[in-house]
Amino acid sequence: MQCNMKCSFLVWPLVAWLVLAGSVQAQSAAFVDATKVVENSPQYEAVRQSLETEFTARDQDLVAKQRQLSKLEEKLLRDGDVMSPEELQRLEQDIRTRRRKLSHDKEIFREDFNLRRNDEFNKLRRQVAEVVREVGREEGIDLILSEGVVYASKKVDISDKVLDRLEAKFKAEGR
Repeated sequence: MQCNMKCSFLVWPLVAWLVLAGSVQAQSAAFVDATKVVENSPQYEAVRQSLETEFTARDQDLVAKQRQLSKLEEKLLRDGDVMSPEELQRLEQDIRTRRRKLSHDKEIFREDFNLRRNDEFNKLRRQVAEVVREVGREEGIDLILSEGVVYASKKVDISDKVLDRLEAKFKAEGR
């Protein structure tokens, strides 16, 4: 009970000061839908296409290796009964070796892809954050919120301005 009284004596002057400060100086706030901006930016599509181009050949190689392994497994099922023990042992060993190698190659592929994707999208997120700051400075915005916002009206949503700026930068880079 004492803390409540003591705390209210400390809180009310702070609230009053904030109200007065807000009335003395106009402050503005805005909202940016970062997910919308990132996913609709031309940079996002360029990164996606770049990653696809970079990793398509490796992905196709893995698919081809999987097909070869499947053919060997089919051969084992189909012809295993009529093979000599040495041929059967060689084929089984070949299948095990290829299966291990394929599993290892897939894991390396996933790691490489995830590292590259994360690196590229982190660069894009930093670029979006910089453009948000630029728009905020130019528009005289005191506070820009993003994730965790429950509601933001259209008049404080600057997502489209940020997206337009990203598109202009993308074109200026000649992509």
